[in-house]
Amino acid sequence: MIVRTKKYQLPTKKYIGIAFKAALKQQWWVFLIYLAICAGYLWIPNHWWITGASIALALYMLFWLIQFAGITQLEQGKFMFQKLSYEISSQQILIKMNAKQGMPMKWDQIKRAKKGKDGFTFFASKAQLIHLPFKVFNNDNEIRFIETVLKRKGYISEK
Repeated sequence: MIVRTKKYQLPTKKYIGIAFKAALKQQWWVFLIYLAICAGYLWIPNHWWITGASIALALYMLFWLIQFAGITQLEQGKFMFQKLSYEISSQQILIKMNAKQGMPMKWDQIKRAKKGKDGFTFFASKAQLIHLPFKVFNNDNEIRFIETVLKRKGYISEK
């Protein structure tokens, strides 16, 4: 079975939000470092432990936010923000700009996938992702098919 989606353009703000949240979830250990530095206050009571750690954490988060915002401006990343349609099968995801131009993406290029409350998100790298809201699918059977493929490939677990 091949699922053909309606054309969809990923808004840049939505991309930044999804990518930033995913990066923070992947790098949860940074918050442990933040807490460890703040715990220095217990060793030598001085507000600079907390102030310095908070500034470092804010700069770290700002760094990632700037990275993802910058990708939306780069020429190499422009294709992610064009109006695209997708053909999804159990072998690959075909990203189509129009009827004649397309790019196949094999499932092994997808590092991880997530089914959220509003759609599917496929992560090829930290910065490259495909977000498909449920509204781009023609019916519920297509959504269930993609969910089955993701379960079979081991990207999402059965609940």
